Amino acid sequence: MSGRVYASIFQRASNYTPTFFSTASSQSRPTHHGHLSSWSNCRSDLLQHSGEDSEKWSNSQRCFSARQDLHFQPSWVQVNSILRSHEQTVNVPEFDGRGLSAVRRFQSNQLAANTPNEDRRSAASCLQSKGMLFGVFDGHGGWACAQAVSDRLLSYIAVAMMPKHSLDELEKSMEQGRPLPPILQWHKHHTDLGFHRESSSLYIDHLRVFWQNLLDSEEHIEGMSPADALDRAFRQLDADISLEAQVPLSTDLMKSTAIQVAFAGCTACVAYICTDGIHVANAGDCRAVLGVQQEDGSWSALPLSQDHNSQNQAEVEQVKAKHPPSEKDTIITDDRLLGVLIPLRAFGDMRFKWSRELQQSILASLNSGVDLNFLNQYQHIPPNYLTPPYVDVTPEITYHKLRPQDCFLVLGTDGLWDELGNEEVVQLVGEHLSGIHLQAPISLSERQLKLGQMHELLLKRRARSSPALDANAATHLIRHALSTDEYGELSQERLASMLALPDDLARMYRDDITATVVYFNSDLARPHS
Repeated sequence: MSGRVYASIFQRASNYTPTFFSTASSQSRPTHHGHLSSWSNCRSDLLQHSGEDSEKWSNSQRCFSARQDLHFQPSWVQVNSILRSHEQTVNVPEFDGRGLSAVRRFQSNQLAANTPNEDRRSAASCLQSKGMLFGVFDGHGGWACAQAVSDRLLSYIAVAMMPKHSLDELEKSMEQGRPLPPILQWHKHHTDLGFHRESSSLYIDHLRVFWQNLLDSEEHIEGMSPADALDRAFRQLDADISLEAQVPLSTDLMKSTAIQVAFAGCTACVAYICTDGIHVANAGDCRAVLGVQQEDGSWSALPLSQDHNSQNQAEVEQVKAKHPPSEKDTIITDDRLLGVLIPLRAFGDMRFKWSRELQQSILASLNSGVDLNFLNQYQHIPPNYLTPPYVDVTPEITYHKLRPQDCFLVLGTDGLWDELGNEEVVQLVGEHLSGIHLQAPISLSERQLKLGQMHELLLKRRARSSPALDANAATHLIRHALSTDEYGELSQERLASMLALPDDLARMYRDDITATVVYFNSDLARPHS
């Protein structure tokens, strides 16, 4: 974040008075970050909860005076506590009975700007194969879609890769009422939320329909390849999300949840890592970047995904090609889809996929038992909405065969990449891993610098050589994303001020950030005689 923006935080905050927004006013509230434009930027407090979740929700929604909040500057201990409250480190056994593991360990962390956080993350070992699955999910229009996708997508992928005889075992267990053979070993942090219990039976039923369809396929004998499984799982889950919002459900809570999931949206980036290499499936603007160490010890970044937004001209042309030429000037407006949505691929977002008639029919069919307050945000049809669907979930899939110089993979939501570039992220993680901060010799041109310029150069070099404050690499990235000054040096004051911003102000200056760093087993790519 530039010094100008940083300084403006305090100027704005000093005159800032929090407002309790009505539905209409919340849609016109300005925002600097996020996937939705200001008129449709959805307040998460419109989402309904029940039971224990409601109590947690109400506690998290208490509003304080911004002036009072800004007078409170968290101490260094409190700053570290906030940064580290969601961090996770998991060491993976080198051999787990199924052969050599491709992953040695992984570290992950999240920091919210929205209340509640609209990012989600997932990590699991596939018990029917030798691979592991990692995903980051960036929600918009609320957290509901990201929650559902993070809970369900990895299971769809794992099932698609299972051979027919293993799917037979699943089906027989369901028919006989026996416990299902385990599909995934989840690696969850204690703060990672799960879907509502009432929805679990619905989700299992639709997963069962998925594997039944695979069983009926004559081609599904040994299971799908990772690339095919990723593609099929993305598209099938999105189809199920759409269907669940349209069919009758047994309770008002289940119907309400299904509508929220379908009308909200989320981008997703998932990596399947096995001894054969890395398969990455991306839909939206989360990102996967490989950290590569060169022979001289330096680090370089190799992107394994592309962002699907208006900055990707090939993606823009692909979207426009699906619609009549008369819409070429209205599909992308102000760098957003229909002037509203930043990502061009996503789960959910049925406001950009269903016809007007279907949307109106679904909302009109909800009975009086459902609290309709949270649906006000979905009543708006985007401008120039003529030939839906405008959004697709089909992932772009890349494959990379692991090499000895490939050391780690970073998965991050766009909140991370808004603040740090690919090379910067890899440099930070690489130096965190090795503990060595390589400094290039001062060049001939640098020797000609004036005294002030040389002082600035030395400050930057000193900042790079500072020891890491966090054992967790994901926390290390988030700390640098929020607190690096113009010299590349960590600013404790800047970080404390960013974390002290009240809820209504924080989202205007930063996004939710989720980062997962996956370290590879060095024995995996080592040449063997």
